[in-house]
Amino acid sequence: MHQPPLAKPEIASGTLIDNRYIIQKLLGQGGLGRTYLAFDTRRFNEPCVLKEFAPIGTGESGLEKCRDLFKREAKILHQLEHPQIPRFLACFEDDGRLFLVQEFVDGKTYSRLLGERQSQGQTFSENEVIEWLKKLLPILEYIHQHNIIHRDISPDNIMLPNGKDLPLLIDFGVGKQITGLNETRNSNQASFVGKMSLVGKVGYAPREQISLGLCSPSSDLYALGVTAVVLLTGRDPCMLMNQSSLEWEWHLYTNISDTFAQVLHKMLADTPEKRYQTTKQVKTDLESFGQYQQVPIVPPPTILAYPAANSYTTAQPSNEPQEKTLSLPVSQTSLAIEFIERCQQELAYYIGPMASLIVEEVLERNPHASPYEFVELLGREIGDLSASIEFKEHLFS
Repeated sequence: MHQPPLAKPEIASGTLIDNRYIIQKLLGQGGLGRTYLAFDTRRFNEPCVLKEFAPIGTGESGLEKCRDLFKREAKILHQLEHPQIPRFLACFEDDGRLFLVQEFVDGKTYSRLLGERQSQGQTFSENEVIEWLKKLLPILEYIHQHNIIHRDISPDNIMLPNGKDLPLLIDFGVGKQITGLNETRNSNQASFVGKMSLVGKVGYAPREQISLGLCSPSSDLYALGVTAVVLLTGRDPCMLMNQSSLEWEWHLYTNISDTFAQVLHKMLADTPEKRYQTTKQVKTDLESFGQYQQVPIVPPPTILAYPAANSYTTAQPSNEPQEKTLSLPVSQTSLAIEFIERCQQELAYYIGPMASLIVEEVLERNPHASPYEFVELLGREIGDLSASIEFKEHLFS
């Protein structure tokens, strides 16, 4: 039986490539090849990245596919000139190996940054992720204007340079240039690009991209949305989706405002036509609610027993009537007293006479909360998720 050729071995440190680039060390390795840190001897030993295309255990067909990917990425990178995309410097073949040369970015991927947060028991906050999205959307807008779809957005392919605050989008290896992308966008249809064995990361790429080979600007926005909820929750996408219904359940693992949740829900819509179609639409919605100041989560009062539905015994029982009046002076809150009373009535429907105590506790701790923030905090006191959503919808219907 014919055996496919083995991949060429890793290039040793100190090796001179193309009579120009001195290999320093291996930066990473994957199924399609390796990435090296090198010095460019013709540019005063300036550091750069050599990306070697070296598929593991492939025959001639695999090598041809690798050449196609190499040419595609080189063509895409050659057209792009954006401060948040590493500069393309060269491409060449040497000793039967294919290389791309790019600007070296001294920084960390968001996979690594998230791992560092998690080691301290933290993830990225709502405000951080909102600002992060605002900084990344212009990159997507730029590449989409050039009729290019990245198709592989994930925490591994977004970097933060050391000492800077603008993230970079990297690795256009499975990116796709679509000649008629503007026409496609106007007709509200995705473009068929053909099935490949690698069309983005499972869990991050939308269903139509993985299953059908269809891609559009909305598929990049979907992957960006998945990356956002991963940074918020610290969980892999497969852990954020119901295994039976295949519906997203990321909201169970983070506390964010309703307005931001609605943006993420739309980014993550399973049906392409229900998603945002352009980056401008996402930016408009993000900017519409401005700088959201996250309200501290109020811990619920200690419950000793649940004798029956809608009947509660607290740690400090009181002889006061169940319908307790609000003791917080109205002058201390910007919320209308009529609105507060309506919130109390709606909440009582779900949790019983404890509602008045909960409303007072939340008001005392968050006197300057907006109506949306106040309702969000009250909704967290309802144990059942669907009931909590229903409660919030009733108040803002």
